[in-house]
Order: sequence, then C-alpha cells, then structure tokens
Amino acid sequence: MPQNDSFETLAIHAGQAPDPATGAVITPIYQTSTYAQEQVGVTKGYDYSRTINPTRSALEACLATLEGQGMAKPTYGLAFASGMAAIDTLLKLVKPGEHVVASNDVYGGTYRLFERVLADYGLKFSYVDVSDPQQVEAALLPETRLVWIETPTNPLLKISDIAETAARIKNKNPQIKLAVDNTFASPYLQQPLALGADFVVHSTTKYLGGHSDVVGGAIVTQDAAAYEKLKFLQNAVGAVPGPMDVWLTLRGIKTLALRMERHSANALRIAECLSRHPAVAEVIYPGLAEHPGHQVAKKQMRLFGGMVSLVLKNGAAAANRMVAATRIFTLAESLGGVESLIEVPAAMTHASVSGSPLEVPGGLVRLSVGIEHVDDLLDDLEQALKV
Repeated sequence: MPQNDSFETLAIHAGQAPDPATGAVITPIYQTSTYAQEQVGVTKGYDYSRTINPTRSALEACLATLEGQGMAKPTYGLAFASGMAAIDTLLKLVKPGEHVVASNDVYGGTYRLFERVLADYGLKFSYVDVSDPQQVEAALLPETRLVWIETPTNPLLKISDIAETAARIKNKNPQIKLAVDNTFASPYLQQPLALGADFVVHSTTKYLGGHSDVVGGAIVTQDAAAYEKLKFLQNAVGAVPGPMDVWLTLRGIKTLALRMERHSANALRIAECLSRHPAVAEVIYPGLAEHPGHQVAKKQMRLFGGMVSLVLKNGAAAANRMVAATRIFTLAESLGGVESLIEVPAAMTHASVSGSPLEVPGGLVRLSVGIEHVDDLLDDLEQALKV
C-alpha cells in the first residue's frame, strides 16, 4: 500500500488486500494452530501460529504502515497478547545491570512491571518528569539503555516534547533508545517515529481496538536489527494474540480516524465546561490553553485526545461519590472505547503505585470520553457533581 495515501485510507486497506484464496474483502480469521507442509520445511510461509499467523501478519503490517506513514525508511510491527506483554518484550532488550529512565507519571501497571518484576532481574530504573527534556538528559547514566515516556501520560496527561527529548538523548549517547507509549494518542493523533523515537508501544486494547471487546498490544519500530530480536522474543516467549483478537483490532482500526475526531471534540468541550464548574479545583487536558504542555501538544499532535482528568475540591470522598453517580459514564477501568468511562485512578488503575513516589491524588477523577452526544455527557457529569 503506498505510504503517501491518507491515514484514513491506510487504516482501512494497509496490510489487508483481498484474501488471495477467496477474494474476501475483509481479512479472514485464520483460526488454526498449524499449517500443512508440502515437504519437510517447505511451507507457504506459515508453519505454526505462535510464530506467524496470516491474520496477525495483516494487523502488524497495518500498524507499521500507520506509525510509519509518509516515512521513507521501512517500518516493522509486532502484535502481542496485551500492552503489558509488549512492554515486557521490549524491556528484554535491556540487560541486567543496565538502566532505564522512565516517567514519574507512568501507568501503574508499567511501574509494577518495572519495580516488582524486572528490578528483581537486575534492571535499574529512575523516574523523572519527562515533560522536561533537561531532566531526562540529566538522568542519563553510562549504563542507560532506554528512555521510556508516555505522552500524554496516564493519568496526569503531561506532555513530552518527543523531538527535543530524542535529540538530547542521541546527543548524549546515540546508543540509548527512546520508547514512546502512544496509547493515549493513537497513530492518528501522533506519530513518534517521525519525531525521533526508536520504538512505539501501544495497548491496542484502547483506541486502536476502540470497542472494549479485545485485549492486545503492539510494538512498532524502524530499527531492523531490534525488530529481528523482538520478533525472536515474540515467538520464543509466546505472548501472542489469538486470531479473533487480532481481527477485532483490525476492524476497530478502520474507524480510528473518525472516532479520534469525535473523542477529541467531545473531550475538549467537556474540559472547557468542567474548568468553570464550582466543584472542580482543576481540569487537566492538553487542549486547554492553560495546560503547561499545550504548545508542545499542539506542535506534535493532530488533536488533543479523548482523556480528561479533573481534581475535585472536596478530595477522595467527592471523587468516589461522583463516579458512583454517573448514568452514561460507566465506572470501569480501561479507556479508549466508544463508550464513556469514569474512574478514580488512585483506587483503580493506579493502585499499584500507592505509597510510592508516583502515588496519584485520591481526589483525581479520570474520564475516557466516548463518542456519545456531548450534551448528554455534560448533563451526566453535571448531575453527578451535585451528589
């Protein structure tokens, strides 16, 4: 598929030519574990579905194309059974005794993996405010091998200047790799490889799948040597998605551009309205001019995304009352689906950082703004804030 086609076109067609066997327009679900061989070692390109599966190959090609859109260098994608499986696989490129710089506002599950699993195997981690490229540069050590950033971060929605961060890292040590968790933005809003990142990671569970019906993850890179190592690990460790999960993700991606436009428009309207609400102490959304990362987000993102966080004046008790009182916003973990979700990160998605330097305020409420009519969503939040 030509890389100069528009994103919307690539999302529907990249890696998804009509099935050569039947002409099926939609990529089939190859629900098979093994494949017939003509002779020993002579295959049609497929031998065992942990190693390779045609449905998964289509998703990997599509993701590579979307993250590498318009770039001359080849881009490679790998799909995993979850976002955490993708992160764990990428971190296997870091050896015991080596060092990783990460965001001090990293997703709770990522922090748990780093500190309670990988640290036991000799990996070392430092946490800094990655929205400040100078802090990232100052944290680099001779043994640093990877810088891990989310932008926007989860759940405080901090913004990192990907291009400046990449430049500072490479100027200090060209061997250090930059990985960007692009889950909150999706490749429609932000393409980190074009800004100098070495790896892009996704929880495809979220905006890419988009319908809260699948769990998955992905890594995309233009580093051919690293891709070969990661592909080996994907097969050797085996944390791969099944073909039905892959197919659901591919189906979701076809409407990604349309959904992200509505998610972003709804979120901006909600953020603007909540910023004037007497019960709200602070609204955190990169689309607001007062957000400290607004100008950077405006520079590197197409729109500002569907995630909004707010801090209530009366703290955790008020937050718990609010999230229990919504009618359309569903109290649930996760994000990025067509339906609106609401949660208290301190007690839910980020409970794993409780008591750590990354602890999230108890009065913080996170909204995953869906694609319902925005007036209905505003009415729902207004009545919930009165409880």
